[in-house]
Amino acid sequence: MPHDHHDHDDGSHLDDMTARVMALEKLLTDKGLVDPAALDRILDTYETQVGPRNGAEVVARAWTDPDFARWLEQDATAAIHSMGFGGRQGEHLTALFNTPERHNMVVCTLCSCYPWSVLGLPPVWYKSMPYRSRAVSEPRAVLAEFGLTLPEGTAIRVWDSTAEMRYLVIPMRPAGTEGWTAEKLVPLVTRDSMIGTGLALAPDTTGPDAEGQAA
Repeated sequence: MPHDHHDHDDGSHLDDMTARVMALEKLLTDKGLVDPAALDRILDTYETQVGPRNGAEVVARAWTDPDFARWLEQDATAAIHSMGFGGRQGEHLTALFNTPERHNMVVCTLCSCYPWSVLGLPPVWYKSMPYRSRAVSEPRAVLAEFGLTLPEGTAIRVWDSTAEMRYLVIPMRPAGTEGWTAEKLVPLVTRDSMIGTGLALAPDTTGPDAEGQAA
């Protein structure tokens, strides 16, 4: 069940690790060995581009490979590890498939458990108290603040990440991408869509290569 048996022992290690990283960053900055602005750019790149691309490749493969999608649904940990995305914070994973009837959304109510191996660094808002408290009590309102308004008939299910289990949302494949390869689909998968606070991007039908994309 989404909100039961919340064991965050591993979360305490994560918090301790974060504290150590911050202390090291301050030490290096004070000694003039690190430019804070450059470090912020590196972290932003890993948070929003490099890390989430792993998850995007998983999603795009699920969209284009029915056998892989079934494997992902049955044993996400093994399926994702088969693509080389494993390690710390990615030992135990469950894939949540969005449908027109149900939208999945992920939160960690007590700390910041997050699937680093497929999503990179957690965004600041994911660790914030307002998101952690309100995602469970008023998910539809929170999604609206992210710019996502779902049909009234779409149920929202909120999953609480723990040290034992982390979640990857598989967003619905955008319309108009029939026949696209997994490689072409990857850029449509956003980090937020894999947390459940957004949708996959619609294909660009106005660009110069739109006809070729839709082929």
